Amino acid sequence: MEKVNWKVEGMSCTNCALTIEKYLTQQEGLSDVKVNFIGGDVSFAINDSTPAAKVERGIEGLGYHVANGPGSANKAVKKKKWFKNHLQRFWFCVVFTLPLALHMLPGIHIHLLMNPWVQLGLTLPVYIVGMDFFGRSAIKSLLKGIPNMNVLVAMGATSAFIYSLIGMFSADAANYLFFETTATILTLVFLGYLLEDKTVETTQANIRRLTVSQKVMANMIAFDDKFQEHVFPVDSASLKVGDLILIKSGEYVPMDCKVLSGEASVNEAVVTGESLPLTRTMNDKLIGGSMVEQGSVKAYVTAVGEDTVMSQILRLVKEAQSEKPPVQQMADKISAVFVPVVAAIAVLTLMGNYWIAGLPFAMSLMRAIAVLVIACPCAMGLATPAAIAVGLGRAAKKGILFKNARSLEIFRDIRQVVFDKTGTLTTGKFVITAFEASDSAGDSALKDIAYSLEKYSNHPIAKCITAVWKTKDELRWARIEEVKGLGMKALDKEGNTYAAVSYRGAAHLTTDSGHNVYIIRNNVLLGWIDVADEIRPEAKDVVAALKRRGITTILLSGDKKDKCEAVAAALGIAQVFAEQTPESKLQQIEALNRQAPVAMVGDGINDAPALAKATVGISLSDASQIAMQTAQVVLMNHGLTYLPMALGLGKHTYLTIKQNLFWAFIYNIVAIPVAALGYLHPTLAALVMGLSDVVLAINSVRLNWKKVA
Repeated sequence: MEKVNWKVEGMSCTNCALTIEKYLTQQEGLSDVKVNFIGGDVSFAINDSTPAAKVERGIEGLGYHVANGPGSANKAVKKKKWFKNHLQRFWFCVVFTLPLALHMLPGIHIHLLMNPWVQLGLTLPVYIVGMDFFGRSAIKSLLKGIPNMNVLVAMGATSAFIYSLIGMFSADAANYLFFETTATILTLVFLGYLLEDKTVETTQANIRRLTVSQKVMANMIAFDDKFQEHVFPVDSASLKVGDLILIKSGEYVPMDCKVLSGEASVNEAVVTGESLPLTRTMNDKLIGGSMVEQGSVKAYVTAVGEDTVMSQILRLVKEAQSEKPPVQQMADKISAVFVPVVAAIAVLTLMGNYWIAGLPFAMSLMRAIAVLVIACPCAMGLATPAAIAVGLGRAAKKGILFKNARSLEIFRDIRQVVFDKTGTLTTGKFVITAFEASDSAGDSALKDIAYSLEKYSNHPIAKCITAVWKTKDELRWARIEEVKGLGMKALDKEGNTYAAVSYRGAAHLTTDSGHNVYIIRNNVLLGWIDVADEIRPEAKDVVAALKRRGITTILLSGDKKDKCEAVAAALGIAQVFAEQTPESKLQQIEALNRQAPVAMVGDGINDAPALAKATVGISLSDASQIAMQTAQVVLMNHGLTYLPMALGLGKHTYLTIKQNLFWAFIYNIVAIPVAALGYLHPTLAALVMGLSDVVLAINSVRLNWKKVA
């Protein structure tokens, strides 16, 4: 199966996304389908039996355009249409609609505008432009068996237009002309679409900022045949892995790279949300999109394109936007049947008012048209994606990366937060405080063995030892492995066994349990190493913030009980589970999950099973790769600072979704009967329908400034 990611243009609402989704799943039988109408992203898994070109033709047959499909390169350049967007359509239509609407104002009677042929002449251009958009879309959706909202608009406008056209030739034409209704409906719906586009666009503001930061110029370094250095500007998109670049003060880092020489203060707020600049020197990594505030460095490119940190963040955010949390499923089911139901209600309104209430046909028709125009399936479809887009965008701006939309929703239920100790509550930057070698080994041999074993581990303690005791006299292994929760084990070519383990791995050789690492050779204890770790400066405030919110905090670690209890006491954590293996960590999380939903925060390999088992797994950006892959949320700011915000954003995003859905349902439940009973003119109905989506978008955009932490 091949994963396909396309950019599809022309989607204006969630009903459009549902149309494409149903086509891909029901008619093409594709799997893992995700459609995001806000960003225009469509992804699915495809096999050899379903040609991508066929799928592309199918999507374009629905009235949409695949911008980067397999056939996009071979398509002939189409002539630009007269009307490329809703802004142009609206201003064209308003020129003809305003004169028609003048006679509706009290005290204004222009005899010329009462002429049926003049009204037809003013309405016809508006109707043609309207049907070019709404009519085409409606017909294509009906032919595919997936009616969209434009069916309702097209039916309402066409009903008023045809009735007025017939009425022109009657004896009492003045009482049968509703041309202004046709023109006003189409013009105001274009206005509604325009307002919706603008407000929904603001929900993508933070994501767009990340995208823009990727498109910068770079100073590339090259050498001529005399080995003289030359610097020249290139587009960042043309860089390749291994290219040498110069980054000066005030410039953006064009791609992920590693510093070769120089020193600079770098602002990584675009990725981490941390506004304070960080000092970067030789061998430090630079994240593409961050800015050099002071100094200059020479660096070589380590990742380009889709492999950069920023691209991976954007990809994960877009995938998360395409996810459908459980709360959206009901709205989707209703949206799928909404159009035929509203059409049926409109027909019943016409028949009921004309035959049962005994009203004139013209009045009954106006009420039926009002029902068609006031109904808004887009509101129900927009409720969730708009809120999620803003929530994910704000999170990304602060360095909080949600891998799926479900995590946002289930954060509302979290009652317990479980922390790992080393590298999570503590900095993970250890220093060796003491060591002792046995008489049979000696200090030098102990250091060589410890370095040779620990260099193959990513554990913070191992990194500390290898950084301090680096040697050229390292041992060569025939086999080496890292045992989760225990340490490193190795076998040399002569068959000797070595180990650098915690006390659990050395308990059969000594009763002294007060050290961090024990070095063993051929089942003989060679010595021990002590290291110290400092508590993260933000940890105490984070724990206090969670406790104020009524969330229980728990320390779950593989470290010794006395060290865990000391950290817990310093931070105000009451519940401690120490000396845990990966298996027992998993069991503890399972037990806690049965009590209440749990968020697990960890960073090591041994945390991965527990992260996967927790209701929500949260990892830090400097965690092991397996921990980051297992977790649903990654804190990119190298610390716990934004953990309360992550929890708060999840809770308030879900609250916003509920508010949006409530408004969408109440709006339709109230508006449709009001229109059916004649209390809403079609013109006003068209305006209110457009504004209904704007209300949802504005309510969602509030998440950008709302206090959530």
